[in-house]
Amino acid sequence: MASKQKSSNPAVNLIAGGGAGLMEGLCCHPLDTIKVRMQIYKNAVGSGVKAPGFIKTGGEIYRNEGFLAFYKGLGAVVIGITPKMAIRFSSYEFYRTLLADKETGKVSTGNTFIAGVGAGITEAVVVVNPMEVVKIRLQAQHLNPVEGAPKYKNAVQACYTIVKEEGFSALYRGVSLTAARQATNQGANFTVYSKLKEFLQGYHNQEMLPSWETSLIGLISGAIGPFSNAPLDTIKTRLQKDKSTKNMSGLKRITIIGKQLIQEEGFRALYKGITPRVMRVAPGQAVTFTAYEFIRKELEKTGVF
Repeated sequence: MASKQKSSNPAVNLIAGGGAGLMEGLCCHPLDTIKVRMQIYKNAVGSGVKAPGFIKTGGEIYRNEGFLAFYKGLGAVVIGITPKMAIRFSSYEFYRTLLADKETGKVSTGNTFIAGVGAGITEAVVVVNPMEVVKIRLQAQHLNPVEGAPKYKNAVQACYTIVKEEGFSALYRGVSLTAARQATNQGANFTVYSKLKEFLQGYHNQEMLPSWETSLIGLISGAIGPFSNAPLDTIKTRLQKDKSTKNMSGLKRITIIGKQLIQEEGFRALYKGITPRVMRVAPGQAVTFTAYEFIRKELEKTGVF
């Protein structure tokens, strides 16, 4: 099954993607904070101590640190999410255009997936990994408190401190895992979204869908990725927080952290934070696609681009 490739304006994709990303970040960041805390929490196999679940983790954050703690690391996300979404949507449309059939202009399901994979890798390398290293350091520092003021105060200061103490390469710790995660996420995400959108457009016999339908298919497509790559995301989070393996090769760090995680906490530990991650990513994609379609439509109406 193939869909016809519609020409798109790169400027519209950049602006609409950036605006959609900002909306998604503001709405869903608290769930990401809970997810990171759950992934970082360590418990020994057979110790009888069970890692806190989604609700308990959220409750502990609120009781111990207050409501604003749910938005720790938001600065890094806000700084990064606008270019991230701009890059995601513009690169996806760019790859789709390259992969479209030269005669018919149609894009097959397989090529839609490849375009999504390309978009995921592009955004991971350009902006996602550095953003997440900073975000995770801000979200996790409460677990290892030190006397005096917190080491990381905000996203800009945290980024500066990390680079100064650990080198620029520290911002790219775990980039291979991030790229793999984003590639599988966006490959599945865009493929499912485009196919469901195509089906509903045919059902309604119109190009523009109601906002609630766009949100629904965004929710469905967004829920698929997390289940396929949860272990990658958990190992990535541990790796980006951990400084002890910084002098090792990327593959060796990944192997050591993954092996240690399973030995000390069991195989199920690879899926820590899956509940808040699905709850974060799925509605996040619903917000993103709905905002993107709306902003793009309004920009195209203006005739400026």
